[in-house]
Order: sequence, then C-alpha cells, then structure tokens
Amino acid sequence: IGMTRGGIPGAICAWGAFTLPSAIIMLFAAYSIHWFSGAQGASWLHGLKIVAVAVVAQAVWSMATRLCTDRTRISFAFVAAIIILLTNNSWIQVLTIALGALAGWKLIRVSAPSEKPELFARLPNWIGSTTALAIFAFCLLIIPFLAAGKRDGWLALFDIFYRTGSLVFGGGHVVLPLLQAEVVPRGWVDNNTFLAGYGIAQALPGPLFSFAAYLGAAKNGSPSGWLAGFWCIFAILLPPMLLVTGLLPLWSRLRASRATQSLLAGANATVVGILLAALYQPIWTSTIDSAKSLALALVLFVGLQIWKVAPWILVIVGAISGGIFL
Repeated sequence: IGMTRGGIPGAICAWGAFTLPSAIIMLFAAYSIHWFSGAQGASWLHGLKIVAVAVVAQAVWSMATRLCTDRTRISFAFVAAIIILLTNNSWIQVLTIALGALAGWKLIRVSAPSEKPELFARLPNWIGSTTALAIFAFCLLIIPFLAAGKRDGWLALFDIFYRTGSLVFGGGHVVLPLLQAEVVPRGWVDNNTFLAGYGIAQALPGPLFSFAAYLGAAKNGSPSGWLAGFWCIFAILLPPMLLVTGLLPLWSRLRASRATQSLLAGANATVVGILLAALYQPIWTSTIDSAKSLALALVLFVGLQIWKVAPWILVIVGAISGGIFL
C-alpha cells in the first residue's frame, strides 16, 4: 500500500509504522524471557508453548481450507509433510517448496482472475524495478555461499533471515518451520525459548516477522542484543520490499498468467504440509507432555478457531494457566 501510494518513501514509512511497534515489544520480550527461571518460570513458559500449539494448529486448519481445495493440492501438502518429517533440514524445506511450485505448474489448473487490472498511483520505473530484482537475486543466491561455514556473525545472521523472508508463502506462520530449522540446531536459542517467543508474538499487532527481532535479541553468541534484533528484522523484511519494488509494474500481467497462478498454488499447498510437519515436530512433541497440556491446548484451539477469541487474550490465559496448573 505504501509503495502504491507514495513510492519507495511511502513503502519505507508503511514498513516502519506497521513493523517497528511490535518489533520493539519483541525486543523487550527477549530480554525478559531470561527472568523466567526456576520451576515457576518454566511453567509460565510451558503455557506460552501451548499457545503456540493452538495457534499453529489453527493456522494449519485455516490455510488448508484456503489453499488445499482439491485432491491434488491436499496430496501436495501431505507429501511435503512426510518429506519434512523424515528429513528436517532447512535446505530440504527450500527444495520441497521449489518442487511443489514446479509440480503445481504441471498438475494444477487454475482459472485466471477476472478482475480488471489495478490502477496504482505510483509505480517504480523500470530501472528501479530491475535494480531491486537484481539485489534480491544476489542476496538470495550469492550470500549463502559467502556465509558458508560461518555458524555465527553478522553475515550468517543476515543470510538465514533473508532466506526465510524470501520463502514465505501463504501466510506469516510459515516463518516457524523455516526459522526453527535454522536457529535451534545452531544453538542460537533453545527450543523452549523459540516456542515461547512465538507464543508471545501472537499477542501483538503487526506482522509475525517481528518474531525475528526477538530471536536476534535472545540469541546466544555474537552478535546478540537489540542491535542483532534490528539486524534480523531488517534482513527478514528486505526480500518483500525488494520483490514489491521489482514486481509491482508486472503485477497485473502476473495475476493474469495461469502459469504463475499454478506455480503459486503448488508452492502454497506445499507450505501447508511444511507447517503441518512443524506442528508435530518440534511443537507437539516438545510441548504436549501430559493430559493437562493437551486439555489446555484444546481449550485454546477452540477459543481461537470456534469462538474467535483475540490471540492476545489467549496468550495471557495460556501463560497464567501454565503457571497455575502445569
């Protein structure tokens, strides 16, 4: 919206207004999470992890009903889930999405939208668009080679969060499996801290990408702290900014292309499967360890999916219930 109304300055202003408030709150959450030590603190954190179970389950449900609308797409989702459950590797996730897009181009038939082309107030010129796409491709294809072998540092941090921002299809919840497969195995954060932060992010307005600020600030090793948090939020939001700048002049043509729509349909169905796999491993297996945990997860899921309770209320209920009952 900011780009179409005010060009690149408008896009930057829209990005800041939409993202920075929740990102700053997540930075404070990262500093506060270390206070939850001991048995009582662990119970509160466990409650937040159960919130993540309910939220991701609801996301899988809603994304499946929206993106897996026929047998072919449902099959894509289940095949992707099986692949991820058997491998659990970040690069396998990328490859699975790419193969899903290619299979969708071949096997999924979609009708082109019938809406008239949208008229935008301002569009980037061809020089700006080409430059944006070139930067996007360079960061996505070249930086991983430059960061290869580096388990820490600014470049490794940028590489992981930039790739994650480049691969989000279908909804913001997809950041969960993509980031979990990268940051937890490296020891940057442990799984409990990761899932608790993801639960906290559900209570905030703005994009789920603000979770990146939390991970950067909570990260073990160097860099870490608030500066790393802002670096991560910049890296994960840079790809959408570059893609909007590069593809907006072609948007009407892309929307009218059946091939493009088939590619996206395949990728989106695959992403549902990846999120389904993440719901089981690591979320379910590391969180639902008793009948009480399962009961609380069911209550939160029903509140979210059936009664449409605001997520921030469920975060509070989950944390308090964990502190009292678990």
